[in-house]
Amino acid sequence: MTTPHAPDDLNQPHDLVGIGIGPFNLSLAALADGVHGGIRAAFFDQNPSFQWHPGMLIEGAGLQVPFLADLVTLADPANPWSFLSYLRARERLYPFYFAERFHIQRAEYDAYCRWVSEQLPALHFGHQVDAVRWNPERGLYEVDFTQLDGEGEAEALGRTYTRNIALGVGTEPYIPDPLKPLVETPAVPVIHAADYLDHRERILAAEHITVIGSGQSGAEVFLDLLRARPAGAEKLHWLARTEAFAPMEYSKLGLEHFTPDYTHYFHALPEHVRGELLPRQWQLHKGIDADTIAAIHDELYRRTLHGGWPDAVLTPGVNVRTAGRVATTKVELHLEHTQQGARSRLTTDAVVLATGYRERPLDRILAGLDPYMRRDAATRPRVDEHHRLVLDPSVTGSVYVQNAERHSHGVGAPDLGLAAWRSATILNHLTGNEPYPLPRRTAFTSFGLDGQDRTRKVPAPRGLVPLTEVR
Repeated sequence: MTTPHAPDDLNQPHDLVGIGIGPFNLSLAALADGVHGGIRAAFFDQNPSFQWHPGMLIEGAGLQVPFLADLVTLADPANPWSFLSYLRARERLYPFYFAERFHIQRAEYDAYCRWVSEQLPALHFGHQVDAVRWNPERGLYEVDFTQLDGEGEAEALGRTYTRNIALGVGTEPYIPDPLKPLVETPAVPVIHAADYLDHRERILAAEHITVIGSGQSGAEVFLDLLRARPAGAEKLHWLARTEAFAPMEYSKLGLEHFTPDYTHYFHALPEHVRGELLPRQWQLHKGIDADTIAAIHDELYRRTLHGGWPDAVLTPGVNVRTAGRVATTKVELHLEHTQQGARSRLTTDAVVLATGYRERPLDRILAGLDPYMRRDAATRPRVDEHHRLVLDPSVTGSVYVQNAERHSHGVGAPDLGLAAWRSATILNHLTGNEPYPLPRRTAFTSFGLDGQDRTRKVPAPRGLVPLTEVR
């Protein structure tokens, strides 16, 4: 854990305070670290150290983006916090070179991020941000936090001031309402995939296991369970709402939906068009990696070599209508097939909910800013093209958001491949300069007919004196 703020540090306002230290704010901190002239920044996270989906670091599971989608490279390839710099520091460049891997394993990405997080002085783990307010007299944001001890208990209260904020509080596991009774059944192992590795042994000890969810997490959990169960006695059920266990869109032109060009195009669409478009794009980010699908099929096929079929049922197109406990050691799922209209019941001994994640609500932490916030027709915060919350003009500081703007910026918001570009966009806007020149064009596809102006310069923030000198 980095050294906590000294008391006299708190009297000096920051240029930027980051709330949450996941990959996106870690990217922002890494790029801010290299801005010429310096940015006075502090990033807070309540966890004692960097954590990135520890419950899903299944052995062999890989990232779905190339290693170039690290914290900094796509904005600054020569940055000292790149993945290649990490390999050099670990004396692993040559092994990586001979491994010829464009996609790395999740565990390696996690180790790389922890390497960066342990060295950046602006990071402050064990600090829980409690509230954010705008102080009109000072023209600054007040940030109240609680410093936590090693056990997560409150140790001290503090307050600091900042001109700008970057929200990177991430997402939280999502459990649909019909499935909520399951997690309230302690006698039966019913867990979200986010906690899978913590409960893996208990899950495997169950006689019959059900996995719910058709995305990459569901596929990885099902594959891991399948490999661990004896042939002919797998006793696995895999259920999904989608009409098929569908592969993720991974064609070269399809991937251009994860470019800055598409992000700009999507942001400029009318609000109602964006709302209608997002659900139709599920296969861009909720499908399954083709290699994982192939591995599942290979494992199932291997178990037919001596005759018979594995005791594994894979059923797409199924909704869980209700769920409840049976006696004290089982749960019962009430199912409906969307195409057949047929209904059935499934009794099982353990359930893994691979039901995805949702953006963590900002209402609690931003309650003090609510009078200043501008919202869209669905009462969601409006976010401008620079990834800032749209606030009342009386507020001169910016609140940037990371991975909380899918409704305004499209499917690329949670994608690691756009992390460095978004961080650079934020820093360019914050400084009123261009410490990280960004490409004018990033896709062969022209997404609209309006002839996008790809030569736009980044305007200086309203009322903000540039923090860096022009080089």
